[in-house]
Amino acid sequence: MTGLKRHTVQVVDYDPAWALLFEAEAQAIRRAAGDLSLKIEHVGSTVVPGLPAKPIVDIAIAVQTRDPIPDLARRLTVMGYTDRGDKGDGGYILVKDSEPDVRIVHLHIVKETDIQWRRYLKFRDILRTNEPIRKQYADLKTQLSVRFQDDRKSYTEGKSDFIAEVLRVRNQALTP
Repeated sequence: MTGLKRHTVQVVDYDPAWALLFEAEAQAIRRAAGDLSLKIEHVGSTVVPGLPAKPIVDIAIAVQTRDPIPDLARRLTVMGYTDRGDKGDGGYILVKDSEPDVRIVHLHIVKETDIQWRRYLKFRDILRTNEPIRKQYADLKTQLSVRFQDDRKSYTEGKSDFIAEVLRVRNQALTP
């Protein structure tokens, strides 16, 4: 299953089709971007085998400067993305629907030097390699999805302290 009605929350078992959707979207984004230099990464829970997730693929794109973002956003809207604008620390957001108000992709464009880019990659990599944290995160997501079935904003906010703590502890462990 891929896709979720806007504003709703449902956490489902991992689906290998999410990786295929990411690959297809990444290729299409590269074609649309033309000669723009981009780093494109699959982030979020849909990239972690075995981790339950909302069935919406998160894609992060890193650009060297913010200058190409308006042109890139325009190119992506031509291929079916909806421009949601600059959301600050979440990056410049575009979404793709499979049908009206059924999200299948959240696309985040950030500067490569932006801390959010590093957070996306670091949290993804921690979830891939640390089973106890992955299990805690899965349990939290499941609890929040039951509590906030029709309130995606509260669901997302409910995960933020956990994510921040995991990144904080991991940063301390890496600091001499």
